[in-house]
Amino acid sequence: MATILSGGDLSLLQGKVAVIGYGSQGHAHALNLRDSGVQVEVGLRAGSPSGEEAQAAGLAVAPIEEAVRGAQLVSILLPDQVQPRVWDESIAPAIDAGAAVLFAHGFNVLYGRVAPGAGHDVVMVAPKGPGHVVRRLFTEGYGTPALIAVQQDASGGARELALAYATGIGAGRAGILETTFKEETETDLFGEQAVLCGGTAELIRAGFETLVDAGYQPEVAYYECLHELKLIVDLIWEGGLSHMRWSCSDTAEFGDYTRGPRVIDEHVREEMSRILADIQSGAFAREWIEDMDNGEARLKAMRAEAATTTLETVGAELRSLMHRAGDA
Repeated sequence: MATILSGGDLSLLQGKVAVIGYGSQGHAHALNLRDSGVQVEVGLRAGSPSGEEAQAAGLAVAPIEEAVRGAQLVSILLPDQVQPRVWDESIAPAIDAGAAVLFAHGFNVLYGRVAPGAGHDVVMVAPKGPGHVVRRLFTEGYGTPALIAVQQDASGGARELALAYATGIGAGRAGILETTFKEETETDLFGEQAVLCGGTAELIRAGFETLVDAGYQPEVAYYECLHELKLIVDLIWEGGLSHMRWSCSDTAEFGDYTRGPRVIDEHVREEMSRILADIQSGAFAREWIEDMDNGEARLKAMRAEAATTTLETVGAELRSLMHRAGDA
């Protein structure tokens, strides 16, 4: 069993931390670090609409190059597809020789798209939750678990610096686990593709379409196959599968044990293994990088097609009814 760490020495963050980006993770890291007593400056491109939001939150904001200069640690919290260009154009020319570089996901470092020089510590602190949750739990006195990793230890203290940063964003309150850039990237990609996003989305769609094709009302199918999923996931999150099964009816539990393995059968497990092999070989990364280099044409086309499905159009209408009822 892995050792769960409870935090590090926050005083190691004595200098400025430049948080590059103010999106989902960026705003949470910047605000949590600031509230932990760390000197934070947010680096944004000129004209970024996030600038006013960050300033309204009481944060110092500067152009990326300016924020990077003099920083003890530069935290790069931009989308994967944006990071290489921003690194080459704005960060690398301005970063101090001994500054540490931090990522919240290992993709660009693992696949060589961003390669800080040998004089930099290169570390990762990856919260296991979206940024708004990282921020909300912190303000409530709790924390979000996080993974830490060291890719390059130029100073001899990279691990301790990563632990300090993880503590600053509140992860020490919930648990910190050591990993590697390779393990974090490959497991994260697999989880997204096979379970959390790809697998779940396709399971919902297949269930919805099976009921609709059999003549059931789309609205009923939506409630059954998508709407109620949150209730089930919340139960699983609170106490694992056993808690979910305890909370459901005996009929549901019996169907779970007897029918679930027929849906997620040996064919599905074999396909999961092939998906993992594509990740481990770098095939998925090459495919995604090619699309990024092509202006994300495939991603944009698939996104547009998905938005027009019956599942999405019916869902939008039902959600609007629920929201109106909640506002009444």
